[in-house]
Amino acid sequence: MGRAEKAKITDVLQIHQLVNSFANKGEMLARSLSEIYENIRDYFVVRQGKMVIACAALHISWSDLAEIKSLAVTEDSQAQGVGAELVEACLKEAREIGIPAVFCLTYQSAFFEKFGFIPRDKMELSRKVWTECYRCPKFPNCDEVALICRLEVGDHPGLVDWGRRPSPPSTQRSSSYRRGDRVAPRQRIFLCSRP
Repeated sequence: MGRAEKAKITDVLQIHQLVNSFANKGEMLARSLSEIYENIRDYFVVRQGKMVIACAALHISWSDLAEIKSLAVTEDSQAQGVGAELVEACLKEAREIGIPAVFCLTYQSAFFEKFGFIPRDKMELSRKVWTECYRCPKFPNCDEVALICRLEVGDHPGLVDWGRRPSPPSTQRSSSYRRGDRVAPRQRIFLCSRP
């Protein structure tokens, strides 16, 4: 069995098939071919020969936050440390590039807790909720558990302390908001600031 390594463009079809085999069972979200192609640099894979037997992606959400997503291991390769190797590869890369917090949305919270992830309210991940989650077919009734892991990366400008509940954000409109933009009822646009 191989070690975790960065995915190549030739892995996209196998990643798509692997991820969507679990999505078809309701165990994770489906990913389109175009989404995997667009984000191939985010993916790590483990190969057995030429076959991709596992994958995971580290997707940067903001300067201080990234997400591990699309973690999938073929059923006959599970319980052999392959998933753990992928999570470690994602966390290592996050540290190397200076991302101080990594989160995931999962049905397997006990697995991620082994790596120092702790449960977190999804609404504390507002960047995720309003950039990707709103497109999910399960939104707003998501039944996945949000977890977050703080990494030691030194001082980080604009860092939100994910280890505690942040102070209330500013209610100023962002500069990209224009009068007439459609905003869901009771939704506000927040500017994040250092607590």
